[in-house]
Amino acid sequence: MSSPARQATDRDSVLAERRHVMVDDIVAEARETASHIGKSEFAPRVMEAITRVPRHEFAPSMSKALAYENAPLSIGHGQTISQPYIVALMTDLLAVGPQDVVLEIGTGSGYQAAVLAEMVKRVHTLEIVRPLAVAAREVLERLGYDNVEVRRGDGNLGWPDAAPFDGVIVTAAARAIPPQLVEQLKPGGRLVIPVGGELLTQDLLLVEKTEEGEIKQQVILPVAFVPLRGRRGH
Repeated sequence: MSSPARQATDRDSVLAERRHVMVDDIVAEARETASHIGKSEFAPRVMEAITRVPRHEFAPSMSKALAYENAPLSIGHGQTISQPYIVALMTDLLAVGPQDVVLEIGTGSGYQAAVLAEMVKRVHTLEIVRPLAVAAREVLERLGYDNVEVRRGDGNLGWPDAAPFDGVIVTAAARAIPPQLVEQLKPGGRLVIPVGGELLTQDLLLVEKTEEGEIKQQVILPVAFVPLRGRRGH
């Protein structure tokens, strides 16, 4: 019979292997969608962050075995952890730097916040579902992500007292772009957000605020997200 320490080592080895397979799947899908996203690979910093973050720690116990599939996972309360490829794509589109401060709307499990925390100075993340906000805060703290602040609140309104932000990322589909989120962007900042109604009518948008304050908008590709909840949401 193997010792508990040996079993833990074997488990860690299996999880590490699965994580690398997931990364390979993201790389392959980026190549397949190059005509939509305008590039065939994501920035090395993005892929390094994806590789470092233990996605299984953010998955419900019943789904941990599927944590490194390149697919979304249900986390209860009608919410999901986004597909790893989509997490990588949205993070890449945000184009953040090491000294940036980012706002995330829709904390969910905390996985996207952890990926961002690997890359930026500070992450402010809002979750409207109280149990998810509490659980995400606990796992992020346990894993040592001390540059993430989780707050329960309506993401449509943003986080005014921490603004302006270098980037804003929204992990649920809005009917329209919330104006507060654009207002809270710094000049030169980026907003990545899925917009649309039903699952088959959503587009992932990249919104850029120029240094002069002009707003530019680009459709990246069709997506399927759970709806953004709150005052101006679904």
